[in-house]
Amino acid sequence: MKFIADAGGVLRGEARVPGDKSLSHRSIMLGAIAQGVTRVSGFLEGEDALATVAAFRAMGVRIEGPEQGRVVVHGVGMHGLQRPAVALDVGNAGTGMRLLAGLLAGQAFDSELTGDVSLCGRPMGRVIDPLTEMGASITAEPGGKPPLRIAGGKPLHGIDYHLPMASAQVKSCVLLAGMYAEGETSVTEPAPTRDHTERMLSGFGYPVQRSANRCTLRGGGTLTACDIDVPADISSAAFLLVGATIAPDSDLLLTHVGINPTRIGVLNILRLMGADITVDNQREVGGEPVADIRVKSAPLNGVEIPLEQVPLAIDEFPVLFIAAACARGTTVLRGAQELRVKESDRIAAMAEGLQTLGIQAQVLDDGIVIEGGEFGGGDIRTFHDHRIAMSFAIAALRAKSAIHILECDHVATSFPGFDVLMNRLGLSITVEQD
Repeated sequence: MKFIADAGGVLRGEARVPGDKSLSHRSIMLGAIAQGVTRVSGFLEGEDALATVAAFRAMGVRIEGPEQGRVVVHGVGMHGLQRPAVALDVGNAGTGMRLLAGLLAGQAFDSELTGDVSLCGRPMGRVIDPLTEMGASITAEPGGKPPLRIAGGKPLHGIDYHLPMASAQVKSCVLLAGMYAEGETSVTEPAPTRDHTERMLSGFGYPVQRSANRCTLRGGGTLTACDIDVPADISSAAFLLVGATIAPDSDLLLTHVGINPTRIGVLNILRLMGADITVDNQREVGGEPVADIRVKSAPLNGVEIPLEQVPLAIDEFPVLFIAAACARGTTVLRGAQELRVKESDRIAAMAEGLQTLGIQAQVLDDGIVIEGGEFGGGDIRTFHDHRIAMSFAIAALRAKSAIHILECDHVATSFPGFDVLMNRLGLSITVEQD
């Protein structure tokens, strides 16, 4: 599938983007092992989150929906999951695989986690290592790549784990395994990462001690079902935030957006560049802060992105690179090695695409240097990465000619209906099947 994004456009109106993917995954996982019935609204009906639903159905959990964002999960308790008859295929979902690995390490049955071609090319050693340290038995393909085969019935013990990199997925994996481990499990992170797992565990009544960059829980507890209202995903909102900033005369209101303090790097960085963004109607829903965000077009300046903001915007950098391409001067990103092991090498992929459009982009080992300027159109390879695809669609708002974006088949993993919404708001996107 390919997108043809016409040059130019103005973004105006009001929109609620799809539900947060991170929270959608976790609502199913924790709801499944809770006691009682968990009701979820605002659930992201994208391919990644649906793969998590399918995985838990395969382990005997009754799940109703999703229907218009509503899901009902009939929890089976901490030890009620059943051995799946086949390998659990999580598709393109790195979050699904890493968090499930932690959960499955504590089960009594053997299991296997697999995914699509892209996911099976991504190394999983960063979760295999701490789980093995806890007593789990996991085998993988060379280089630590999926499928992951997890032996059941292995007694786990708590560990005091210092993350070698800032990764919410690894932190969450260790904490989920820790619920099944003897004693305490602690995770210390080198920089703040999204804390959705800790917040949601507390919402389900599982005690988690948190202080600065460390969180601790004790194994052997239980979860009690609750209702979850999933806010709109700030990672999806980021495309519209950048789009309305770079497209002249734009004025856009995004409603019910999650503004968890561990996720607002995109807001902080855009404001640092000069964006006109206001946050109103702040409130808390189900333990997560949400707000309405208004963004108007504004001239941007290149910046050196502060290191402390990098983990807070790790998924939003592809579209932030588009903002940098439209800014006056130079933007420098360092300390973002994590971008090289996402659905694609996002630094290399974005640099190639920007260069195709005529923008100077220098690849660094841990980041990129982008010189802002005018740019044209062209054919863009996305390496089947949904965020690369949507980022270059947004770039068309400032391009001199149409951008043809190849390999857009995974956009629905995180933002179903992206093309429909963008057309409604003012960016013309045509979808062509290969």
